[in-house]
Amino acid sequence: MGGYVHSQKGADDIVAVPHRRRPGKDLTLKQKCVHRAHSRLRWPVERAIASIKTWRFFRKARGSSIRLTAIAKAILTLETHR
Repeated sequence: MGGYVHSQKGADDIVAVPHRRRPGKDLTLKQKCVHRAHSRLRWPVERAIASIKTWRFFRKARGSSIRLTAIAKAILTLETHR
């Protein structure tokens, strides 16, 4: 399962990783609720990243990685708030 990195202004990055189900056991109700909340945070970002991967600009871009990172951050912000 993947993690999700969430940055807030002035705060350090927080990495949230979902609970793993133990073999032969179910997740508790609390763990299921945490998974739902985690999914709600992840889907907009994953959708934006999938959208960016289809753009020719990023597949063919040659240049400063710092500049491309800044462009990607701006696009992800716009896609998340769409």
